[in-house]
Formats: sequence, C-alpha cells, structure tokens
Amino acid sequence: MMQILLEPFTYQYMVNAMLLTALIGAVCGFLSAFLILRGWALIADALSHATVPGVALAYSLGLPFALGAFVSGALAAAAILFIRQRSVLKEDVVIGITFTSFFAAGLFMLSVSPSAVDIQQILMGNVLAIAPQDSFQMVIISIATLAFLLVFWKELRLVFFDHQHAWIAGINPKFFHIAFFACLSATILAALQAVGALLVIAVVVIPGACAYLCSDKFEQIIKLSVAIGASTSFVGCYVSYFIDGVTGAIIVLLQSSCFVIALLFAPKKGLLASAKQRKKAKLSMDIAAEGV
Repeated sequence: MMQILLEPFTYQYMVNAMLLTALIGAVCGFLSAFLILRGWALIADALSHATVPGVALAYSLGLPFALGAFVSGALAAAAILFIRQRSVLKEDVVIGITFTSFFAAGLFMLSVSPSAVDIQQILMGNVLAIAPQDSFQMVIISIATLAFLLVFWKELRLVFFDHQHAWIAGINPKFFHIAFFACLSATILAALQAVGALLVIAVVVIPGACAYLCSDKFEQIIKLSVAIGASTSFVGCYVSYFIDGVTGAIIVLLQSSCFVIALLFAPKKGLLASAKQRKKAKLSMDIAAEGV
C-alpha cells in the first residue's frame, strides 16, 4: 500500500509538477489575500481571460506563449484603467466589458486559425506536460513576485489599506498599484499554464476567501491563504496521478472544499457561528423583554 502511495514520487515529471504547482499556489494565495480584502476579484478574472487572444496570436506568429499572454493581459489592464478614469461607468461594468471582449477576440482568432494553438491547453492547462523552459519561467515569475511582496510588505499594506497615510508618508500609491498588477499579471500567466484560463481565477480568489472567513488579522489571513494555496495545489497534482483527472480541476475542487468547510465552520464568520450568535442575541432580547 505504501509503495503505491509513494509511486508518484518515483517519477521526476510528477515531482517537478507537484513542487511547481505548490510554488505557484503559494504565490497565488499571497496575492489572493490582497485581492479579496480590496474587492478586486473581478480584475483577476479579467486578466486571466484577457490572455487568450495574446496566446493565440503568439502561437500563430511563432512567438513565445508567455510574451503574447503578458502583452495581452497588460493591454487589458491598461484598457480597464483608461476607461474607468475617463468615463462614468462603474468598475465592475468596465471589467466585465473588457474581459469578455478580449476573451471573445481570442476565441474568434482560435476559430479562424484552429491549428495555430491547442485551445484545450489554454482553457484547461496541463502542468504535467510543461516544457523545461516554461517551468523555469514559472519558477522565476513566482520567486520574483514573492520577493516583491516580502520586500515591500509594509508599503503595500499601507497603500492598500490607508491610501491617504501612504501619500503623507512619501509613498507613491500609483507606483505600487502598477507594480502589484504587474506581479498579478505575471503570476496569472504562470498559473495559466498549470490550471488554464477557465480555472485560474479560482486559484487567485478562493484561498484568500477561505482565509478571510477564518481570521480577522491580515497577517494571519496571508499565512492561511498561502498555506491553502500551496497545500491544495500540491495535493491536487498528487491525486491527479491516481485518478487520471484534469490537474487544474482537481486543485480547484480541493480549494472549493476548503471554502465550504470555512464557510460552515469558521469560528467567527462561519454560518454555524453566525447562527449561534443570532440565537444568543435573540435570547438576550427575550430576557430583556421579560425583565421589562
């Protein structure tokens, strides 16, 4: 039995895939905490879908997959900022229009030139078949993003949660917002190759949502989010070896299970805890009414 359970670790491609997905999951978890607390989940969704036309164009022109995805994501982010600053439309409307337009453009390009790229690989990803150069690129992106988040931890926390204080302290919020979204775009690009465009939004949203339900302290939310992202990614890749399922889908299902557990059993914000609090409040009101 133990020999069967350890079998995935005897294959180098599986070991590489598990370690790579765990690293990407940890970075996505770190970014997820910021996105959830600022209500920016839709922006991550927009960037993930906006990479599709860039990938399709890059493949058709014989350019690197990463280059097309990054340029396309950057154009989508610039379009969102441009329209938001120069129109009366709300942010969610602008994001919805932008990411659906980019995604539709990508699907159109793929339908016109279907042989240029494997659409299933874009939409669903395949971490088990990633080329060595792509693996190296994913590691570099992950390490660079983690380094940025850790080195500028204090500045980012101040910019995200006390905009005015950041200006007073001599910190340029616009610079850190741009840098953060650049890291987010690069990380989505890395995660895209592991879980695909359809599921990448989940790995940069669910870990932070789980952690937010379980804690009120931002430092603790960061730690929990990173732990959930890394562990579910590692286990999901491991499990995919035995059941021959889509790795990205298994990872997201594990994270969704964590969310359901947190939603039900979180000590303060879970549904059961909320029901107990409401019951106590009602009992207190009834006692007070009887006393009157």
